Amino acid sequence: MSPADTNQKDESPPRPYEMLADRARRVAPGPWLWQDRRMKALVTGATGFLGSHLVRALNEAGHQARALYRSERKLRILDGLDFEAVAGDLSDVALLEEACADCDVVFHAAAKADYWKDDDRDALWRVNVDGTRNLLTAARAAQVGRVIFTSSASTIGIRPGADPADESDAFNLPPERFYYAYTKHEAEKLAAEFVAGGLDVVALNPTVIIGPGDLNAISGSFILETARWQCLTPMSSGGLAVIDARDVARAHLSAVEHGRSGERYILSTANLSYRQWFRLIAGACGVRPPIFATPDWLLEPTARLINLLRALGIQTPMDADQTRLGSAHVYFDASKARRELFTPQVDIETSLRDTFAWYEQNGYIRRDLLTRLIGLV
Repeated sequence: MSPADTNQKDESPPRPYEMLADRARRVAPGPWLWQDRRMKALVTGATGFLGSHLVRALNEAGHQARALYRSERKLRILDGLDFEAVAGDLSDVALLEEACADCDVVFHAAAKADYWKDDDRDALWRVNVDGTRNLLTAARAAQVGRVIFTSSASTIGIRPGADPADESDAFNLPPERFYYAYTKHEAEKLAAEFVAGGLDVVALNPTVIIGPGDLNAISGSFILETARWQCLTPMSSGGLAVIDARDVARAHLSAVEHGRSGERYILSTANLSYRQWFRLIAGACGVRPPIFATPDWLLEPTARLINLLRALGIQTPMDADQTRLGSAHVYFDASKARRELFTPQVDIETSLRDTFAWYEQNGYIRRDLLTRLIGLV
């Protein structure tokens, strides 16, 4: 199932982001044309899930990649690729300016995205907001031609029912409960302000990203948990939108050429109910699909229990906020990106099979006694 391409846009007044973007379009330069020459690009978060795919996509397209990384240990995800390594993080503006020097484009993919693994809100703000401000400041000082900012579909407002949202829908989640989404929303506002000041920035809003190479098991936790718990994996009534990481990387490169400064683009391949989603995952893992559906009324008590467990120092696979969204159909209309940037090439079944194969090859799949016993159910 793919996002609806024919939704009628509402006639409500422009949101604050749209007004800033409209102002930005009047002052920003037009598209940048790189197809006739090799471009040099800085990738922040280059050893992360998406960042590593961006470095690979740059290699495949014949461009030069400069990779900003924090942990030398994680450089192994870039083994076999051609890149210039720059050690550092988003807190050092002077270092970021040096990293941006002589670059035509900056892909700002660095972020704290594994927000459900801890409750460190200071780190979320420091990386996702302050880090973005520092990067954009450095890019402007280095006179970078264009910045492609990896935002998140979580900054797009969720519509009632199963109606897919588009780029015109303003963020509407409670910030105190969905702090990751709030920090990305604030980072988008920063980006729009920099565009209004003359910096060329295109924002991309990927939905749930899956695919091989998810070292930190961000969205890959869906696959790992289903492979372990099999038919006992909890499943709720809502749904989500998904896309393969390789398609997200392709969209980033396309945005250099075809994206419009001051605009944001939802990146998504399919909208799936959780029942459809977990059946596809189970098929990729070779296990029985979930047989139990969590009733909606149980989600809030479960979220409160998760909060209690975390307060006691007990870690849980999901956080309370993810649990509360379990009954929502978080669907998106990606027709704008399809018209202007690209068409996804990797179907979700293939993406899930590739993801499971990568986890299996890299020792992430657990086949202990519990897993074998569940397989007998």
